[in-house]
Amino acid sequence: MVEHNAAALDRVFHALADPTRRAMLRKLSAGEHSVGELAAPFDMSFAAAAKHVKVLEGAGLLSRTVEGRTHHCRLEARALAEADRWIAYYQRFWTGRLDALETALLRHVRKTKKRSRK
Repeated sequence: MVEHNAAALDRVFHALADPTRRAMLRKLSAGEHSVGELAAPFDMSFAAAAKHVKVLEGAGLLSRTVEGRTHHCRLEARALAEADRWIAYYQRFWTGRLDALETALLRHVRKTKKRSRK
């Protein structure tokens, strides 16, 4: 398995653990938005939304540019791609294990059937 920066993955998974931040990322997948636009669907203050944005930014999931008083946020896919590679490793692992279990069970069923015919 390719070694990943554990601290970076921890920050990504921590950021993704919150449903508000996941919703913000979903909105950013459609394009750039201001912090105020990201906060609009939620019953939260601008300061609370800014804290969520800071967590996402710290995890490398978004970048922010400032124009005057407006902070524009843009989705950054690289951190998500790293998390996806980490998850994909375990998906392949468990798929292989489940395939091996299926093979063993089928062998067992065939042996059982042969014995019962005798």
